[in-house]
Amino acid sequence: MKKSIITIERQYGSGGSNIGRLAAEKLGINCYNRQILEMAAEKCGISAEYLESAEESVPTSFLYSLLLSASPGRTTEENLPLSDKVFLMESRIISEIAENEDNFVLVGRCGSYILEEKGCFSVYIYAPHDARIKRAVSEYGVAENKAESVLKKADKRRETFFNVNTGRNWQDKDIYSLCLNSAELGDELCAEMIVKAYTEYNARFRAET
Repeated sequence: MKKSIITIERQYGSGGSNIGRLAAEKLGINCYNRQILEMAAEKCGISAEYLESAEESVPTSFLYSLLLSASPGRTTEENLPLSDKVFLMESRIISEIAENEDNFVLVGRCGSYILEEKGCFSVYIYAPHDARIKRAVSEYGVAENKAESVLKKADKRRETFFNVNTGRNWQDKDIYSLCLNSAELGDELCAEMIVKAYTEYNARFRAET
């Protein structure tokens, strides 16, 4: 299957968002990141920050069962916890974008899972712990004494949201097309490598079909 869409999962502080933007610019296509969360927030009339925090509150199966049985007069979707509603809303938005755009870059939001049938060139960006702490302080403006807790919280949120909604392991490099260490390679080279691998793969696919 042709991998027409680039999806990027990334550790906090690895520069994955910037790398995704750079790759999209080089290819002349759109890059979607936090915009997906903001679109979902607009649809349901609450803040993006509140929706983002909801991703951290994944219910246990026991609580989930209680919730589903609590209001039998409501639809199944209405009974879902907010974390699941966020995923459903974002999935619909992402699918709508994919209906209108053949090629784009999507950062985060379980993109490789949601768009699997469309064909995704899935990328995982990671970096050593110390390098991510350094970037958080120097580029993201995180206070040095808070960087460790911010990093752990962000990674946990991303991992939990991905694992619960996909049934896969966010850190399992076997599920991605390409894995890059941004501390070793730098953002610019990572973007170039993504573009080269993506372009060459699709060129080979076209030649074989």
